[in-house]
Amino acid sequence: MQEEVELVLEDTKEQMKKAIDHLDYELGKIRAGRANPKVLEDVRVDYFGTATPLSQVANISVPDPRTITVRPWEKSMIPAIERAIMAANLGMNPDNNGETIRILVPPLTEERRKDLAKQAKKSCEDSRIAVRNLRRDANEEFKKMKKDGLAEDAQKDAEDQVQKIHDSYIKKIDEMYAAKEKDIMTV
Repeated sequence: MQEEVELVLEDTKEQMKKAIDHLDYELGKIRAGRANPKVLEDVRVDYFGTATPLSQVANISVPDPRTITVRPWEKSMIPAIERAIMAANLGMNPDNNGETIRILVPPLTEERRKDLAKQAKKSCEDSRIAVRNLRRDANEEFKKMKKDGLAEDAQKDAEDQVQKIHDSYIKKIDEMYAAKEKDIMTV
């Protein structure tokens, strides 16, 4: 029975780590007034009739804090890339010189900063909910194990361990939100 408890604990920890990794990815896409190539990760370009990630048809770089450059591997892709960036509705306008597309990242207004902070808070809350659900699922698993012969003390110990794991991940989420909010609100 103890091996099964350990298995559930490991699985729960792994799933909670995935929730944190997903939150990190989501927070990375929220721009904080500086140029960040992650904001273009979800942009899809029409490449010979196939929606292809921008990073697979061009080189994306950040030469300075206010500029993102996109250098297509084929010059004929420039109009399609510009259309895709405009369609992504990122609040940024691409400008091309025939070889490279430059995207100037505008400074954020106070209102836009508050919207981005709300967006970050929502992502963090979604992750908190996921972590709580994983804790609940693990506890239900321990209750089933108790019916199958797990000692009550062992069940309580397992639930305590899950609670400690849960608390540590909730603390990580709170720290990530605090850091992102500070990043967004810093002018």
